Amino acid sequence: MRLIFLYGLPATGKHTIAQHLATLTGYKLFHNHLAVDLLLPVFDFGTQPFVELREQIWLSVFDHAAAANLPGLIFTFAPERTVRPTFIPATLDILARNNATVDFIELTCPLPELHQRLANLSRQRFQKLTSTTLFDQLRADGVFDATHMPTPRLTLDTSVHTPEAAAEAIAQALGL
Repeated sequence: MRLIFLYGLPATGKHTIAQHLATLTGYKLFHNHLAVDLLLPVFDFGTQPFVELREQIWLSVFDHAAAANLPGLIFTFAPERTVRPTFIPATLDILARNNATVDFIELTCPLPELHQRLANLSRQRFQKLTSTTLFDQLRADGVFDATHMPTPRLTLDTSVHTPEAAAEAIAQALGL
C-alpha cells in the first residue's frame, strides 16, 4: 500500500485536494476529521482520552488498510500540539511492518488567503477551525509547529493552484 500523507495548516485545502486526488487515483480517502468528529461528542479536544483514541483510530486504519493490501490511502493531517510526538514514528513503523510506503506532501498557503478560507461554510461540516482570531492565537502560541514532520516529497502553495491542479501535480510527482 502507498499512503499519501497530505499535511498543512488549517484551511490549506487538504480535504478538497484529497477528494480530487482520490478521484484521480482511485485511492481511498481517510480524512483526519472522521476520527476527530467521531470523538468530539464524547471527549473534549486535546484531553487524554481524545488524543489517545484519535491516534489509535488513525494508526489502526493505516495498519488494517496496509494489511488488506489496498493499493493506496490518502490521509489529511494538520500538525498541531495535541498530536503526540510518537505518531509519525508509529505510522512509519506500521507501514514498514506491512511493506507499505508513505509520501509526505506539504500544502501551504499565505496567511491572508488562509484567513479568508477559514470562514468557508464547508469547514463547518467537519467541525473545523473557523475563527481567524483563534487561528492567529494558536499560531502565535506555536500550536501548529510542523518542524517534527519528515521532509515532504512535494510542497505545494495552494493559493496558486486550483484543487484539481494541485491533485494533478501530486499524482504526477508521485508517478500515479
